[in-house]
Amino acid sequence: MAILGAVQVPHPPLILPEVGHGEEKRIQSTIDAFDAAAKFIADLQPDTVIISSPHSILYSDYFHISPGPSAKGSMAQFGAPQLKFSCAYDEELVKAVEAAAKEKNIPAGTLGNRQPELDHGTMVPMYFLAKYCKTCKIVRLALSGFSLKEHYRVGMLIAETADKLGRKIAWIASGDLSHKLTKEGPYGFNPAGPQYDKKIMEVMGSGNFADLFSFKDDFLEEAAECGHRSFVLMAGAFDGLAVESRKLSYEGPFGVGYGVTLFRPAGPDDSRHFLETYDIIRNKMKADQLAKEDEYVKLAREVIEHYVKTNGGYLRTPRHIIPEMTAQKAGVFVSLKIRGVLRGCIGTIGPMYDNVAEEIRHNAISACSRDPRFTPVMPDELEELEYSVDVLGPMEPISSPSQLDVKRYGVLVTKGSRSGLLLPNLPGVDTIDQQVDIAKQKAGIRPEENGCELQRFEVVRHY
Repeated sequence: MAILGAVQVPHPPLILPEVGHGEEKRIQSTIDAFDAAAKFIADLQPDTVIISSPHSILYSDYFHISPGPSAKGSMAQFGAPQLKFSCAYDEELVKAVEAAAKEKNIPAGTLGNRQPELDHGTMVPMYFLAKYCKTCKIVRLALSGFSLKEHYRVGMLIAETADKLGRKIAWIASGDLSHKLTKEGPYGFNPAGPQYDKKIMEVMGSGNFADLFSFKDDFLEEAAECGHRSFVLMAGAFDGLAVESRKLSYEGPFGVGYGVTLFRPAGPDDSRHFLETYDIIRNKMKADQLAKEDEYVKLAREVIEHYVKTNGGYLRTPRHIIPEMTAQKAGVFVSLKIRGVLRGCIGTIGPMYDNVAEEIRHNAISACSRDPRFTPVMPDELEELEYSVDVLGPMEPISSPSQLDVKRYGVLVTKGSRSGLLLPNLPGVDTIDQQVDIAKQKAGIRPEENGCELQRFEVVRHY
């Protein structure tokens, strides 16, 4: 057994006095817990500390492990250039993990080192750890755009490789929680924020890591969480082991959640091999979602699956068309996501075809194959596609942005021949200024350009 223990910690730069200038006193409970967590790691006397950081270089299709003998960084980005950090990397373990990943066809390694400097998700834990362990070797591990299952597999791989080398490791899972806890916070408020923090702290406090897989992708996006995949990486290192966990603190006075939890292995437990559990949980979530889909979404799914599987075939007689779809004309947007990340979105501002059903059919095909921002959807992606269909109401000219509401109204910004549209109630779009700015950007209208015409519209969104 290579893993000696682990901690879940946040990484707000202002927790450091040189950055916070007194503001850090507002999260004294987190400071005290962080200090205890760092001492806990040092007392384990590990050969190597793994730090998984959401702010190390992130690739959508690769887990980056920082290469080389060492790295440096500073808090200059946060107004404290005098606060400098350096660490020695465990090159032997890194090389062994890279070789094992290649053997198991896991996309992980040291390629693409475009960010060699230490990031704050790594440096903040190092600040506390240095009080108790000045010679610890580090492996710095980034997240990726892959599924939670693949993150768990990488955690398993690192623990297995360390075991083969005879390395004793400890893990620091660096990650803040929701960034949308309060209206006064830097990212605004979303009900998913406090809901996420409550649920994740229950999961971490119980050590029931299988429940990490039960968080829906759109829920994670709405909550604007930071550390979930970091926590899953760490959980993988405990695969097949019972875990003793102890929650030390939780608070969020700045609108961002900070949680600290300690984990210690408690011997083998064959009931805690969670890769198969992931498939069971996700298959049930998928079945539940399919059962809730209405006919609008079912039609989009049916058309896209046929188009992709037949290499461009147009479905002549779809099953999922109901009378109200053929009785109405309207603009329609079809949006596709994978794991909460946009995979395609194409629509029409007003009706272009005989009815809404035809609008959905044509725009669904365009969304999966003709969105210039993405490559066409491939057959192996169909299982993970998430769909939404927005049916647009009539456009209403408005004289001021103050007549907008980002949750209720979409906006169409026009200047001359240039126009840009943004749908309402989108994750990450929390203010009218954001909504208008994004719509202008889509239109190719510079932020400083004036004299734009604004129109608002409502939608009926189908999931």
